[in-house]
Order: sequence, then C-alpha cells, then structure tokens
Amino acid sequence: MVKKKRSRNHTPFVSIVMPMRNEEHFIARCLDSITANDYPYKKYEVLIADGMSTDRSREIVNKYSQKHPHIRLLDNPQKIRVTANNVGIRAAKGEIIISMDAHVLYEKDYIRKCVELLQTTGAANVGGLQKAEGYNYVTWTIAHATSTPFGIGDAEFRYLKKEKWVDTVYLGAWYKKTLEKVGLFSEDWLRNGDYELNYRIRKAGGKILLSPKIKCKYFVRGTLRKLTRQYFLYGTWRVKTIKTHPDSIRWRHLLPPLLILWLLLSPLLLATGWSFWWLPAGIYFFYTFVTSTGIAIRKGIRYLPLLIPTLWLIHISWGAGIYRGIMKFGFPSIRVKTIFKDLLGKPTF
Repeated sequence: MVKKKRSRNHTPFVSIVMPMRNEEHFIARCLDSITANDYPYKKYEVLIADGMSTDRSREIVNKYSQKHPHIRLLDNPQKIRVTANNVGIRAAKGEIIISMDAHVLYEKDYIRKCVELLQTTGAANVGGLQKAEGYNYVTWTIAHATSTPFGIGDAEFRYLKKEKWVDTVYLGAWYKKTLEKVGLFSEDWLRNGDYELNYRIRKAGGKILLSPKIKCKYFVRGTLRKLTRQYFLYGTWRVKTIKTHPDSIRWRHLLPPLLILWLLLSPLLLATGWSFWWLPAGIYFFYTFVTSTGIAIRKGIRYLPLLIPTLWLIHISWGAGIYRGIMKFGFPSIRVKTIFKDLLGKPTF
C-alpha cells in the first residue's frame, strides 16, 4: 500500500473522529483548541462518538454544536474506543480521517500539518508528538515518568526529535480509503487497537510516519491507581496482538514479564545458594534510581520520592498484564528470529 504523494495545494475535506466518555473536565478545552486551528473552517468536521457519558460531556458538546454546526455528537453504545473510531469513520464525509482524543489540547496547526504530511511524504498514516501534561504533584510525576525511554520504552511519540518511520503512532491521520482497504479498527481489541491497525497497514505495504511537526498536549491519568490499570490493560491486550500477529513481537515486550519472573524466583535462587541471584533485579532498581534522579534534577527534585515507585508501577503492571493476557488469550508464538531482527534494527512487521 504505497501512497502517492499529492500536491499540498489541494485542500481536502477532513473528518476528525473523537471517542469520548465522561470528559466534562476536558472536552470544552479540547474543542476550543480544535476550533482555534488554522485549517479552513468549512473544510473539516468534528465527529464525537460518545460512549453514553453519564456526566455533563454530552451537554457541553451539544452547546458547542449550536455554535459550530460542523461539530456532531454520535452515539457509541458499546462504550469501547475502537467501536467509537469505527462509528466516526463510517459517518465521516472527509477524504482524510484524523483521530483525536478528548483528553488532549491540539496545536493551532495540528490539522494542517497532518494533511500536509499525508500529501507530501507518501505515508499511509502520520502522527506526532504527545507532550504529557499534569495538573498537580501526582499527575506531573506521572507525566515526567511517561516521557522517558526508560519509563515507556520506545513509545517515541513522547520524546522524538526528528521525523522517523515507525511501527505505530499516537492517534493518527489517514486517507479514508486506506482505512477502508484494511478493514477499519478491529472491534475485538479493547486496548492496543491502534497498534493492531497499524500492523495491518504496514503488512499491506503502507508506511507510518512520526513527525515532531505535529504536536499536542495529553493530560495523564489522574491517580497512580488509574495509571496501574492503564498499563495492566496495555500489557494484557498486547498479548492478543502478538498472538494474532506473531511478527509484531519486539524484544522490549519481554523485559517487564521477565523482571516479574525473576523477582518471583529470587527466594528460590537465594535458597539454592546462588551468589548472584540479586544481580538482574539489583541492576534494574539501581538504574531506576539513576533515571529518576536525572529526571528530578531536570524537572524538580521534589518529584524524586514518587518517581521511583511510579516507574516501578508502570513496568510491573505492564508485565503483570502480559501474564494476564496469556491466561486470557493463550500463550503467543514467540519467534526468536523476529526478536533478533528487531534487536539488529532490521524491519519487521
């Protein structure tokens, strides 16, 4: 699926698709950032697929719709993100689909940059940087922890400096016909549906571009409990993706569950008298301390006491999710050849 480059002089109609559920504290600011975009007003629509919110979210959106007729509220009775995306895509009038979150603020040129990069790079999907934001001590600590490679692996949309072809991106922008060709989002995925879709796009010959020219601010989960659940579900549903698409496994996926396994086996290794039972876990905990200290020096030393357990929670909850996923979906096929290709930087699907 090699996309032809198009002239940036063409101004296509864009459909913004936004899943939403109980976002009364963020949706107004989000819509303000969208309507402030510099893309021609008559050249885009905003389709908000609501998972039957029980707060004031629907009321707020309806008020915006009265002022901005190109904002429409759609129902998503299944209350799942992938179904919300598909509800919006099917209702979309646009030549281009841009995925957006309700928990995010978008730069003034966000829409325009997505369109320009789709038109000029030959990418099948483009996405940009997600700057993690907080609003109190706990959320700023979470934001700092999830903005580093050690915290969230190679989720490069958090920190990339230069454009790069990648496996997946945060949110995304596609030509509608691209999504129709690969079958839209799979509604079998409660989480990790964006990665699974991008896998199918790459398998079909499309390329995924991550560009720091596209920018937005994402408000992180409000508590450590919600953060733990978030990464636990990420790990759980990653197993389904790997089981369905074995070539999608990466070496980094193995590290958190291996850490948990080592911690569980440590008492047994100690009992057997193995002198270096502590070494792998010791290296991990030491590196966590060093990384946390570096973040705290840059962002504020007051964050150090909470940064260390936050990083532990991210890794352990994701690793525990992997084991839950194995119990739920079965043991995935692990292809050593694929893992080694990834380590060597060779392309894999």
